[in-house]
Amino acid sequence: MAGPDGSDLWATEDETREQIIGFYRRAWEHSDATINELPLDAPGRVPWWPESTPARHTNLFAIMVHVLVESSRHAGHADILREGLDGRTGLRVEHEGQIDEEARAAYCARIEQAARAARPDQGVRP
Repeated sequence: MAGPDGSDLWATEDETREQIIGFYRRAWEHSDATINELPLDAPGRVPWWPESTPARHTNLFAIMVHVLVESSRHAGHADILREGLDGRTGLRVEHEGQIDEEARAAYCARIEQAARAARPDQGVRP
């Protein structure tokens, strides 16, 4: 459940895959029903946003825009992780031939060096 401490943003070790997927599906179904049943200017309130925040009392459209922005941001984070795994950058496969692989390798080495320097006791996976 969402809350001010952000504890809903990660899975705990005692949560099963089925529980997490079930929660996601319930949230998805609830949001679909809300969007289908209410007008865009339907009033809303985000209880964990501080009372002093003007946006705490908001409407469905503003929340939809907020979720879109957050989803885009997190999808970007996932894309960065994917790039680190498969080495592909850019929006299209045809961009692969246009990448300076030597410069990319040097850049990745510099990032890895910074990560190792920041946490030498933790190490970095190869």
